[in-house]
Amino acid sequence: MTVFTPEIECAKREELEKIQTARLKTAVKRAYENIPFYKKKFDEAGINPDSVNSIHDITKLPFTEKQDLRDNYPFGLFAVPMRDVIRIHASSGTTGKPTVVGYTKYDIDIWAESTARAIAAAGGTRDDIIHISYGYGLFTGGLGLHYGAERLGAVALPVSSGNTARQVQLLRDFGSNIICCTPSYAMYIGETMKEMGIDPYSLPLRAGIFGAEPWTEGMRAEIENLLGIKAYDIYGLSEITGPGVSYDCCCQKHLHVNEDYFYPEVVDVETGKPLPDGEYGELVFTCIGKEALPLIRYRTHDISALFHEQCECGRTTVRMAKPRGRSDDMLIIRGVNVFPSQVEYTLTQLGCGANYLIIVDRKNNLDIMEVKVEINENMASDTVRDIERAEKRIEAALQSALNVSAKVTLVEPKTLPRSEGKAKRVIDNRKF
Repeated sequence: MTVFTPEIECAKREELEKIQTARLKTAVKRAYENIPFYKKKFDEAGINPDSVNSIHDITKLPFTEKQDLRDNYPFGLFAVPMRDVIRIHASSGTTGKPTVVGYTKYDIDIWAESTARAIAAAGGTRDDIIHISYGYGLFTGGLGLHYGAERLGAVALPVSSGNTARQVQLLRDFGSNIICCTPSYAMYIGETMKEMGIDPYSLPLRAGIFGAEPWTEGMRAEIENLLGIKAYDIYGLSEITGPGVSYDCCCQKHLHVNEDYFYPEVVDVETGKPLPDGEYGELVFTCIGKEALPLIRYRTHDISALFHEQCECGRTTVRMAKPRGRSDDMLIIRGVNVFPSQVEYTLTQLGCGANYLIIVDRKNNLDIMEVKVEINENMASDTVRDIERAEKRIEAALQSALNVSAKVTLVEPKTLPRSEGKAKRVIDNRKF
């Protein structure tokens, strides 16, 4: 087992809580004294920095929502003057104004340490070449893993996304050991490698670190088969820092949270009340280690659960379940909550592969859902009847899993759009 910072990752709970308490008090004081939004919010709740004496007092603090970042666009939630900010990232802004994130030098340092821990947990060492196919730019993916690789002492290969045949060539020519990208792009790279007649097992590549979009265990198995590697998950969101908030270890039983910098809670979606270990609810993070953007109890809308028992790998940091969906982008089909991850899980369990597209529409005031699925080698057939039977079998499985009917259409391989970044899995044509 490779551990980058054993004094934190394997610390006793009481030691972690001492660190968390000290950092929470600092973060609350910084937010209260430097961010008018938080001063007003805390004052309205009857709270000030003296109200916080322990990490367990965090439940006294009000929540922060993504809309709060947009309302204070672009720099209204920064707790430091711009002369102390050395980096800015931002979300894509597909649903309104982008969320803007600032970093001090210290913030970049802790981000690099967080992603270095993730790479080490995937078996990375300073002797490795890390092939980074996340996008570089305002998106946090590329630079997040880049700085982590350098912090680890490994070689960072800043390939970015796109030009997939060249990606494969570089993997072969440079002898990269670990690849970092979105899981959907990893599948695309694997498909391209197969088309080029390259045996993945002939390459030094042994692991991949994949995140930035939801993916299932079935998709993990498919990627591992395509690329001949072990696939590790990494979780993050730009508002908190980017990739590296949590990560897979060798056991791959939930994701270890870098809780000395990003304190997690899981709360009831409706009431906001904290939930016990093992119970699924909305994931909430407080940036107890950051200077520029110390978000307090930020509601991520990701649905997850926490586990505090020590992992078999030896790490003692709290683990979070791989998010099973989101509370804000779930589909409501005829009154039933449907997460795209549920559809993906069902398809991969049936051996259908993970290339699919959900299309939702409304006809005669009734919601209808169609799932287009690419035929793969496990489903290949020469007869229309066999294809129709396969469609009915998948429809029945989705009905059982989702409690809502869906029309399934099998399509030819490689006819659904491929993505070099986050895959678009849902088209919702309804007018609300």
